[in-house]
Amino acid sequence: MKLLPVPQGPPAAAFAVAQALMDAIGADDFAAQVLRALGGLLPASHCTVFALRSSGRVQAVSSASAIGEVATITAVEYMRLGFDRKDSNMVWLSRRKPGKATQLWIGHQLAEDVPDEHYRRVCYGDPGIRERLSLLAVFADGYRVSVSLYRNLAYPDFEPQDFERVAQHASLIATAVMRHVQVTRRSPADHPPQAKLMAQLSGRERQIITHMLEGLTTEEAAQEMGVAVTTALTYRYRAFQHLGVRSHRELLALIGAGAPRAAALRVAAVRPRKA
Repeated sequence: MKLLPVPQGPPAAAFAVAQALMDAIGADDFAAQVLRALGGLLPASHCTVFALRSSGRVQAVSSASAIGEVATITAVEYMRLGFDRKDSNMVWLSRRKPGKATQLWIGHQLAEDVPDEHYRRVCYGDPGIRERLSLLAVFADGYRVSVSLYRNLAYPDFEPQDFERVAQHASLIATAVMRHVQVTRRSPADHPPQAKLMAQLSGRERQIITHMLEGLTTEEAAQEMGVAVTTALTYRYRAFQHLGVRSHRELLALIGAGAPRAAALRVAAVRPRKA
């Protein structure tokens, strides 16, 4: 057998970005690592990652600023004040129907393009944001994400080559975000000894319980499962019988789960409404 040493020189730019995005998957500071990974190609002052589940629930996946916690503070206010209902990215994503393959789009918005004065002041004016460049992804399963890079007044305007760079790395960025979401929203039901209890359930019963542990309502779980609410209630009733519990509170006590990580990651959850 021959052994050849692997050269330790710096990787090519494209591979460096890919490696940095891979390293970001599962990290608590995901957006900060994305900001750094893309910094050489697309310098930005802020980065936010928001997701829209097929049930209509919006979640704040991650946010970061080049300096300080401005992006995170703004994201908290964005969710608390329900600005996702006025955000052109989220409104567009909520109306876009999934296809057989992942759909990728690029959005651009200047501060003065935001019609709602309150939203514009809180999310653009107060943090000094001038514009936003976004990658919008609609996955085949109905899950949607918005990855946005912001530039404040200390940065130059986004130019055509910046749009080209986002397009070149769009598939890679979207894949990294989706994988990060899959890793971080792992249900408490997947951990032993909880898995032993869940093994008593049928596939659909396990599915409804998993969604409940992720913080979804029965109506939202039904949408995720593609069944009627009455059918989801039947699965829940049977699962409760098999586990010997009578309520959500007793379920949490039995499974030994507090608030799931996915719920902790999102500051709040609301349903988007048509603008």
